[in-house]
Amino acid sequence: MPAGSRSGAGSRPEPKRAVRRTPRTASAAGAPRRPLVTGRAVLLAGLVLVLLLTLAGPVRQFLAGRAELTRLAAEGTALDQRVEQLEEQLQRQADPDYAERQARERLAYVLPGDRLVVVVDGEAVEGDAGTVPEPADGDLPWYEALLQSVAVADGDEEPSE
Repeated sequence: MPAGSRSGAGSRPEPKRAVRRTPRTASAAGAPRRPLVTGRAVLLAGLVLVLLLTLAGPVRQFLAGRAELTRLAAEGTALDQRVEQLEEQLQRQADPDYAERQARERLAYVLPGDRLVVVVDGEAVEGDAGTVPEPADGDLPWYEALLQSVAVADGDEEPSE
């Protein structure tokens, strides 16, 4: 071995130094504390908010359109039912027997030879089909009585009894 070189076999290890550690505090416990809300979280929340505000109008219009379609479908169904009722009524009215029956019931029409009985003020008044009863003495038809009352109210005529 050369003179000045040291061999590790006979050497003594150096004593270890006592390393003094500083006490840990709450703020220096490892890595520095991250803030509760980061810039990325704020940016993400802002983007989500903008997206929701952008989509709110079209979604509302879509829902309103669906409600309108539902209402129109119900209205169409009701109109279809009304059309069926009117077609049935049209078929009934095309039947001559139905038209005759309605004329007899609603308009008090009678066929020649039939006897008509009309109840007026609780008294049965009989008449023959096709004949109009003559008014009793002094009784005027309603239209003549109306014209006479207008003339009397106007001062043109004196009431005739």
